[in-house]
Amino acid sequence: MPDGAEKKPSRIQQRNRSLILDAALDVFSAHGYRGATLDQIAEAAGLSKPNILYYFSGKEEIHVTLLNQLMETWLDPLVAMDAAGDPLSELLAYVQRKLDMARELPRESRLFAGEIIQGAPRMLPHLEADLKPLFDEKCAVIQDWVDAGKLAPVDPRHLVFSIWSTTQHYADFAVQIGVLMRTDEAAPGADAFLRDLFTNLLTPATR
Repeated sequence: MPDGAEKKPSRIQQRNRSLILDAALDVFSAHGYRGATLDQIAEAAGLSKPNILYYFSGKEEIHVTLLNQLMETWLDPLVAMDAAGDPLSELLAYVQRKLDMARELPRESRLFAGEIIQGAPRMLPHLEADLKPLFDEKCAVIQDWVDAGKLAPVDPRHLVFSIWSTTQHYADFAVQIGVLMRTDEAAPGADAFLRDLFTNLLTPATR
């Protein structure tokens, strides 16, 4: 192996890192960063605490690793919004992608929400460097659609915030929804309700 080249992790090392990160996602999403401990992560992973510290320097490195992995996934639904597509169809598809993500990645949603609630101490650089330019770009697209009369007048920023809040609610408040709706299903009826809600909001009067 050439001098300075990093040795490729073994299959066991890759498996253990994956075990640790998956267990940490459970722990962080349930207890938040401050409430989570390395002991809890070790127990959930089925590994010893010294074994955890062989792969990661501590709780913060594990948390940052998870957040870094999450950011690209979190941005993908917004990236997919096509300026050349039909405006209403593109926005309804975005709503659906966000709702699907809330169902499929509830732990990741709670991890992200917990970080933001704490003031984004570990994710703020990503918000500035990755999310902000993408948010501005897509808001400009939406504003162009509004200006062209293809959508009802709406503030693009608050529209996107509303989509985030209405979809991610189904992940972040899943326990409350389960109690109130008396069901273990993943937000039954949410797809049709949100589709109708945003269709009514965004359809121009002349459409």
